[in-house]
Amino acid sequence: MKLQGDIESAEDLGRFLQQGRLLMGMSQRDLADQLGVSQRYVWEMESGKPSVIMDRLFAYLHATNVRLLAEVDTDERSR
Repeated sequence: MKLQGDIESAEDLGRFLQQGRLLMGMSQRDLADQLGVSQRYVWEMESGKPSVIMDRLFAYLHATNVRLLAEVDTDERSR
């Protein structure tokens, strides 16, 4: 089964990232350790924390009518 959706904001992206992490059975700390970042960074990404880069990315997407889609494969447990 796959979960799919349009990503129109940093919050939308964060929700998909969180769902992917949860389906992998990982805590924020597990993912942070795997990526070599802080747990706070993972939390900020999943919460859609505003940032200049994200604001510019989504402004660019909207201005150019580019559609960003995400897909979480619920059957794939590990890579």
